Amino acid sequence: MNILRNFLSIFLSFTLVSSVFAQSDQQIIFDAPAKSFTESVPLGNGQLGAMVFGDPFHERIIINEKTMWSGGVQNPNREDASMYLPQIQQFLREGRNREAQNLLQTHFVCAGPGSGHGAGANVKFGCYQIFADLFIDWKDTAKAVTSYKRVLQLDKALSITEWTTNGIAFTEEVLCSAPQKAIIIRLTANKANALNFTLTLNRKEHSQTKVDNNALSLAGQLPAGTDKGIRFSGYVKANTKDGKQIVSDNALIVSSASECIIVISAATDFNWPAVEQRGPDPLPIVKKRVQAAIELPWATIVKNHIADFQSLYNRCQFQLGAPEKQDVSNFSTRERLVRFEKGETDISLPALYFNFGRYLLISSSRPGGLPANLQGLWAEEYQTPWNGDYHLNINIQMNYWPAEVTNLASCHEPLIEFTKQLTGPGSKTAKAYYNSDGWVAHVISNPWKFTAPGEGAGWGSTLTGGAWLCEHLWQHYLYNPKKETLQEIYPVLKEASIFYRNILIEDPTTKWLVTAPSNSPENTYKTDDGFTGQITMGPTMDMQIGRELIGNTIAAAKLLGVDAEFSSSLREIKERLAPNQISRKTGIVQEWIRDYDETDPNHRHVSQLYGLYPFYEINKTDAPQLMDAARKTLERRGDDGTGWSRAWKINFWARLGDGDRALKVLKGLLVPVVNDKAVTYSGKGAGTYSNLFCAHPPFQIDGNFGATAGIAEMLLQSREGIIELLPALPNDWKDGQISGICARGGYEVNMKWVAGKLVTCAVLSKYGGQCEIKYESAIVKLNTKPGITYNITEQLVR
Repeated sequence: MNILRNFLSIFLSFTLVSSVFAQSDQQIIFDAPAKSFTESVPLGNGQLGAMVFGDPFHERIIINEKTMWSGGVQNPNREDASMYLPQIQQFLREGRNREAQNLLQTHFVCAGPGSGHGAGANVKFGCYQIFADLFIDWKDTAKAVTSYKRVLQLDKALSITEWTTNGIAFTEEVLCSAPQKAIIIRLTANKANALNFTLTLNRKEHSQTKVDNNALSLAGQLPAGTDKGIRFSGYVKANTKDGKQIVSDNALIVSSASECIIVISAATDFNWPAVEQRGPDPLPIVKKRVQAAIELPWATIVKNHIADFQSLYNRCQFQLGAPEKQDVSNFSTRERLVRFEKGETDISLPALYFNFGRYLLISSSRPGGLPANLQGLWAEEYQTPWNGDYHLNINIQMNYWPAEVTNLASCHEPLIEFTKQLTGPGSKTAKAYYNSDGWVAHVISNPWKFTAPGEGAGWGSTLTGGAWLCEHLWQHYLYNPKKETLQEIYPVLKEASIFYRNILIEDPTTKWLVTAPSNSPENTYKTDDGFTGQITMGPTMDMQIGRELIGNTIAAAKLLGVDAEFSSSLREIKERLAPNQISRKTGIVQEWIRDYDETDPNHRHVSQLYGLYPFYEINKTDAPQLMDAARKTLERRGDDGTGWSRAWKINFWARLGDGDRALKVLKGLLVPVVNDKAVTYSGKGAGTYSNLFCAHPPFQIDGNFGATAGIAEMLLQSREGIIELLPALPNDWKDGQISGICARGGYEVNMKWVAGKLVTCAVLSKYGGQCEIKYESAIVKLNTKPGITYNITEQLVR
């Protein structure tokens, strides 16, 4: 507690901002009911989710449950695939990429339909999907609505909708409580006995709704290909003040009530992590949750909910600008996006986006559950885009880029556990396709622990998905350098390194060691003979990921004092891996082992810059020429792209120290989507929806998370005992402050800047150790003790 008080006292010494300004970066505001999913308000407790439309006539609240997955456990491996590996690799050695790709597509994809080409709801791979819709149909809908306002309060994780009808002011408050494991709605009016509505719970398929003791229950079972999948149940109950309740036709009718609290919970019999087995019947579980919550006073529910949420949310706080210079409280968030695109000043909008990203991570990823998927945990479809699954060639990783740096290490745990769980199936895939020990995962995965290549060789054969996941285990250790953490993750790193070591071959032209077969995620090259293909050996990203994985494994073994001989063998291999190259044709960082032409110079993936971010291999100290080539690569790719692509570019430009260019890309990401249309994927990207969801398009949450990490990267960068403050501060962000931003080595930093210059800085060392703090030309060297906060303002600010 003394440590906490010491740290908070330094933060509170910063200049306080007015409540009006604070609200501008803590609220998402709407001036009309949602017409679409991407105008609705997201709520979540890590397991349950809700999307609130705020319609005063026909309210729709989408209910999501994170394990609502069709499909099931399968063996997706081709057991004879490794027989064809030598021939595929020989073709690649000989430069016969066309033959290699043909053979790969025939024998080196998954068994069966795989992901169903991104539409796997009814195949064994499965699909994440909506749980149900909760509808509130109000009576007296002929009356006009006035004074409408809908707000998502980020710092309280609370949705509030207000409107007036026939002179009566109504309020709908919705929260998704982690303590109660339920979604809870409170309806009130400023006139007694004014609440009159019908409540229904609906799902279009694989379910049945019925009345259950003055409550509504929904139950069903999803398909698992031709088998039966998970069972699911939902339960809804209302508690009214005054008035009466009756049930009729699978509906709950509330009449003449002065207040009503509605509680809904949902669950499945999905059993994580032992997915081969089924859990208990979910109906008794949700009934118990609902009954426990409905007996609590609303004030207690709200108090417990806010305390739980803020225990995570308040760990890192970010504000931009001076409050006296701006008041945007009268604008809806959509209007703010439009104004921002036109160049009007809204200095707090990037801070709102940052806060929203952290809000989404807390709401969709809590310890003990599945990781956040392509849509976090929010979906309205029965067939979500790309199955709402886990894409391992950047997307799920990007979801967790902000976890450690923005002080949400516990929210990182689901991805770390998921990675551990892939090692078992991944070892079977390694043996089937590569006749190798260790473990591998390719491009797509799901809660059923799918690790095989995808059904298309052109995109599905990237073999470093599992190795990239290992980067997150190591980053978690770097931010939380405890021996117990290292002991926990080392076996996963070691087995991934064994696989990587085993499958390397020698390139006959350069004598470098390279992966084969693989591809540079989703991109296509052109050879001199006119062949356009994806399959290659030693794509740049593979080699960068390999150097990082092997380096981290060697470091972990040394720290633990184990496996000296194994580490020595890894060092020898690391020295022979194909290095980064600069294209003689274009001067960019070369994407493939040969200097192929690109079919799409503006491709959304910039995979060859993995070494710039998230890896720190390309940096100004060790590789200045590669830094120049990285800049040329980004100039050639351009600032456009899908949502997550733009988010990645924000991080790239921050690592290059160009805050203004990073902000330019962020502004492109924040371009409003016209009319919130659910546009289909075009490869070009479409900005941001009115509820601040990222338009991939369609909605995909990784852009939100990636941009949040990018903003953090503009403010602080850390590696190998070095912490850089404000390394890419845009000129527009002249005044600001942040508390609780984290650095590798186990440090938390509070700082404030005015007129573009640092004015205060304090560093909390959680574990002790040596570090260097850099700001412009100033360097402060600290030999820290655990739990001590160091105020280093005088040393840095001269």
